[in-house]
Amino acid sequence: MTNDWMMKKRRPVRRKNIAPLLKQLEQDLAVDLNVEGGFLEMAEYGPWTMVFVDKTPIVIELTDDNDERCVFLTLRGFLDHQDANKWVEVDHGAIPFLMNGADCMVAGIHGSEESVEEGDLVWIRDMKHKRPLALGWACMSSEALVSQTKGKGIKTVHWVGDELWEME
Repeated sequence: MTNDWMMKKRRPVRRKNIAPLLKQLEQDLAVDLNVEGGFLEMAEYGPWTMVFVDKTPIVIELTDDNDERCVFLTLRGFLDHQDANKWVEVDHGAIPFLMNGADCMVAGIHGSEESVEEGDLVWIRDMKHKRPLALGWACMSSEALVSQTKGKGIKTVHWVGDELWEME
């Protein structure tokens, strides 16, 4: 999927230019990004816009199916904020599939944060270690993700095997 994507137009950005974006993200995920004093950059990576803090990709901006702008933490961002909202937990059996970029089926989902609704951007974590594995769009609400036994629960957008994870 991302093999053809290249980092383009990487440039420094002033804090005041992205402060509203970061503030909204902090409210949505109930985290404190604490980017004060960090060197901020923006870049284009395929169809996404990335925000780097001290050369680490922390925030990703992408569009949903309605072409509305959505901002979310990257997997590296979730490593520092593992208590963030909008999570879905999967069992050990789902991890190999997620590492290859597969969509997440509801059979592997064992827990979900209560505020997750259909169409939300969510992060998928391992239920044992609570480490981020992938990002994706929820195909149903939190209650349905946990209670259903058949079907697709999350349409995966970005996963640990992606080049973005290794990018510095």
